[in-house]
Amino acid sequence: MPKMRKKSDLPSKICAQCGLPFTWRKKWEKVWDEVKYCSDRCRREAKRQT
Repeated sequence: MPKMRKKSDLPSKICAQCGLPFTWRKKWEKVWDEVKYCSDRCRREAKRQT
């Protein structure tokens, strides 16, 4: 089994829409550099404003 990591050891970013910090998720492993928003809701709101 892979070694477990603490959540505080994972990389994090600031959401471009709401400004809150969010941490790396396994499903974002291959596209982490492209992730801008913490959730689908923030992504929808950003599209709505433009």
